[in-house]
Amino acid sequence: MGKTRILILGGTTEARQLAEALAARADLDVVLSLAGRTVDPAPQPVPVRSGGFGGAEGLSRYLVDEAINLLIDATHPFAARISANAAEAATLSGISAFALRRPAWLPVEGDRWRSVQTVSKAIAALGPTPRHVFLAIGRQEAHYANAAPIHHYWVRSVDPVEPPLTAPNITYIHSKGPFRLADELVMLRHHRIDVIVTKNSGGSATYAKIEAARQLGIEVIMIERAPVADMLAVETVEAALHHIDHLAPSLMKRGV
Repeated sequence: MGKTRILILGGTTEARQLAEALAARADLDVVLSLAGRTVDPAPQPVPVRSGGFGGAEGLSRYLVDEAINLLIDATHPFAARISANAAEAATLSGISAFALRRPAWLPVEGDRWRSVQTVSKAIAALGPTPRHVFLAIGRQEAHYANAAPIHHYWVRSVDPVEPPLTAPNITYIHSKGPFRLADELVMLRHHRIDVIVTKNSGGSATYAKIEAARQLGIEVIMIERAPVADMLAVETVEAALHHIDHLAPSLMKRGV
């Protein structure tokens, strides 16, 4: 009997952890797909495909051409278009699929959250008075800060923001999580941050800034997730592994 071929749409910590857990299994042939946006991606435990597919139809063709048996969407919780393409491609190709989506953060006692739906609304919510803003939304949408140039922004991202922002008071912080609570406290105090703008990404790697904001009484403007594509989803790597074990025998019998 041949191997079960799995395509993981990755770019998250969970995708890497899942690939690592599957890498040594003799019954599986795993490929990890990355968008290719990170300048210096970390080494991965399985073969990597980099770049887009050309929408849902292109991904569907890839799944069929490469005889993929199972598609796993383990992309970032805010990669809505990729997730929608994955769900559509699975339907078009008739290939089994599920998503690995970490649960969203929930506010707890002491949090000062203001929830908004988009980055542009988050920037507008900063108001007309100059503020010290920690912008922790990644580099792809950092340009929205240009619409409110009265604030001083500290912009944290893995890779440089290109093109640089036009707002006059910008400090760039290039670093990659996971981040420690002690370090986040020092950073927020040092820069006298009075508001954090972030996405509700969930997970533990970047949660320290939320804990630090709670301790310091700093407001958090939280960009909430949009509705996700209609696909069966699990929340942990362990649950994903269990689901794969449950699916694998039927996948090979179908010869998808």
